[in-house]
Amino acid sequence: MEQVQELQEVISIRHLWAGYDHESVLEDVNMSVRELDFIGLIGPNGGGKTTLLKVLLGLLPPMRGAIEVMGLPIKEGRRHIGYVPQTVAFDREFPISVWDVARMGRLGRRRLLRRYSTEDNEFVAEALRQVDMLDLRDRPIGDLSGGQRQRVYIARALSTRPKILLLDEPTASVDPKVSTGIYELLRQLNDHVTIVMISHDMSAIASYVKTVGCLNRHLFYHEDKELDAEMLELAYQCPIDLLAHGVPHRVFPQHGEAGPIAVHQLHHHEEVEV
Repeated sequence: MEQVQELQEVISIRHLWAGYDHESVLEDVNMSVRELDFIGLIGPNGGGKTTLLKVLLGLLPPMRGAIEVMGLPIKEGRRHIGYVPQTVAFDREFPISVWDVARMGRLGRRRLLRRYSTEDNEFVAEALRQVDMLDLRDRPIGDLSGGQRQRVYIARALSTRPKILLLDEPTASVDPKVSTGIYELLRQLNDHVTIVMISHDMSAIASYVKTVGCLNRHLFYHEDKELDAEMLELAYQCPIDLLAHGVPHRVFPQHGEAGPIAVHQLHHHEEVEV
């Protein structure tokens, strides 16, 4: 009988505690991310989602615990990560082109004051081609729509040739129609890049990601796409918070019932029955 080869573990988090000024935001977080997974992280504001990304990027040292990226400590492993932040501040009047913004991703890949190499430029061109923005390479970034700018920021992350792509609310500043295009792009990129995405967009969580985690200080993650009642209750705690983040009312027990709901799996366009 042919054995299925287990996918490589690209991120390993074991008993992670992290926070600010000696106050913990993340407590005893454990997570194993496999190659070519597409993980959606949901949870309330202040639950630690962005803090987790900061730890993975080496921007915030953990209080305790062990983290490896591609089998390496964060200091070395973070070079395999591309990052797309939630918002990017920029001056619309500043004359910087799409090409120059995307090429910023190569800054950390070369020595100080060294000129961009032919290889750098090839990687940038390929990244822009992947997000369908190469034809606009000479356009000022301030002239683009919100969705086009987001594609350029994704290209900037891709120009580092990452194994893993981290995204913090990638569609927070664009309309639903543009969001769909960005999620379709991410689905295509997932063919060769592992993706970890923070999102409050439950339709995206239902339609595009492969596995889901709920984060509210503690992480509830079982390497599958099921959201059971316990995960939602522990992660959000308040039903109003759940509704505010787009989780439909039908995921809760019927009024007056104390028991958990029977089915909690979010699939592409399936409804959740109670």
